[in-house]
Amino acid sequence: MAASTKPNRLQTLLQAPAVGVLFLWMIVPLAMTIYFSFIRYNLLNPDTKGFAKFENYKFLWEDPAFFPAIKNTLVLIGSVLVITVVFGTLLAVLFERKFFGRNIATLLVIAPFFIMPTVSALLWKNMMLHPVYGLLARAFAAVGLTPIDWFGHYPMVSIIALVSWEWLPFAFLILYTAMKSLDHEQREAAQIDGASSVQMFFHITIPHLKRAMGVVVMIETIFLLSIFAEIYTTTSGGPGTATTNLAYLVYSLGLQQFDVGLASAGGILAVILANIVSFFLVKMWAKSLKGGG
Repeated sequence: MAASTKPNRLQTLLQAPAVGVLFLWMIVPLAMTIYFSFIRYNLLNPDTKGFAKFENYKFLWEDPAFFPAIKNTLVLIGSVLVITVVFGTLLAVLFERKFFGRNIATLLVIAPFFIMPTVSALLWKNMMLHPVYGLLARAFAAVGLTPIDWFGHYPMVSIIALVSWEWLPFAFLILYTAMKSLDHEQREAAQIDGASSVQMFFHITIPHLKRAMGVVVMIETIFLLSIFAEIYTTTSGGPGTATTNLAYLVYSLGLQQFDVGLASAGGILAVILANIVSFFLVKMWAKSLKGGG
């Protein structure tokens, strides 16, 4: 009996530092955020601190920017996931074939992933989509069309394009790596049986990439829930609340209105939304993998 408990004690002792760091790194900040979400605390008037019960959550629920922020968050996540998975898959299939300059082309495709979000936002705002001297404005003017103020008239579309450009390299790398493990003999057998390229793509390539697609969706969703720098740099959540997501709403409450209680309540609701989205994604992914064998 003593011999069996000794390894367990050693295992617990070795795990204790990691558990302690995890506790300090995650549990303590979460507990403090929950605490602040139930108190009345504005940094501009710290003397009025007091227990507010559910007032912060009620005020946030009635805030005209709250539901648009949730909608914008879900629209941004869903649109970017569709764009990056679809185009990442197509690029992975394309680059799996040998062609002249493939290594250089691969480097160009993955380059946006290594650019800081703020820099990417400035590039798109001032060099790509600027209505006067942006590349698209020059192209429109060259063919006789009126340049468009993309961030003014189509703000969410512009943010989606920007964020998709940033995350497409990640999806491409994951899916391109997965393509390397595709059995060439299976494809050759399908070709011998008379399968077309389209049939091979939908019946061989897509099922093979299903797990990799799940990884892309899970990881991207986690990071897309906290998109902030791109919105702050380009539109500041506007016009109005057109591009305000939950991350920017929490920033606005906490660092523009200095209301720690409301910002904490928004943070807790964002965590709840993230867990709900993650739960359904995991269930869908597990069901898809089970169905695909």
